[in-house]
Amino acid sequence: MVTASPRSDTDLSPRAIAINVGANSTLPGIRGRLWPDSSFEYLPIPERASTNEPVPTYGSLGLDVPSGLQETPVHLDPSFAGHLGCDTHTYGDEHAVKAVPLSKLNAGDFVWFYASLEPVDGGPCWSPPEWGAFIIGQFRLAVDPIDPAKLGSYPDAIVQRCERNAHFRRSNPDAAVVLLGDDDASGLLVPPIPLSTSEVGSKANEIVTELAGDSGRGPWLRRVLRFDEAATKQMRLAIDRGEISPAAIVDSTGTIEHDKR
Repeated sequence: MVTASPRSDTDLSPRAIAINVGANSTLPGIRGRLWPDSSFEYLPIPERASTNEPVPTYGSLGLDVPSGLQETPVHLDPSFAGHLGCDTHTYGDEHAVKAVPLSKLNAGDFVWFYASLEPVDGGPCWSPPEWGAFIIGQFRLAVDPIDPAKLGSYPDAIVQRCERNAHFRRSNPDAAVVLLGDDDASGLLVPPIPLSTSEVGSKANEIVTELAGDSGRGPWLRRVLRFDEAATKQMRLAIDRGEISPAAIVDSTGTIEHDKR
């Protein structure tokens, strides 16, 4: 039997990856909304695969979408406990571009989920005027990333949590990796942390270019963003104190040397 490998808060070297999730202007053609008080709407993508049983729709979840989408089933992934009827923190992915780097993380490492949001009534004063990319949630991994092909060798409690993930509701479960978030340090982040500049949504700010070490050029909004140990620590401090200013987050500990792996 595979033994779950939790890692305690005393571990000194967590890393993090940020990945893009949620509805966007292409799928299903709308974005989640960001209100002036910094609250936001996490809007999942539609479910495009057949499922063994009915899954929630935008309408059944009470999400305010155009009438043509009300009856559309959703792929509720990531799921955040206590939000949209979910009772556990899970994420699955079938695409190698995300699944491979995610599978290299360890228990105690972090995953940050970023999505594009559209300000309502002007949004907060610090948001781009039309839309932007924001970190909307995080997982601290409760156990090492799970290979679904080996799920039968895990303890029942792990299996049961994995099987509540959206990929296991599909007629042909297809996740290449499954992540389980620790309940004490996983959930939605309010306010969300901007990854776009305050002027233009498509332009990456310092969190992307300096902490994640990404160029910020081209389709950065779809890329996996990697944070080494020093950058992860810097981001965690910002999240703990509710800091959202990219410049303040980057400058919070002065100049640091990052391991560009």
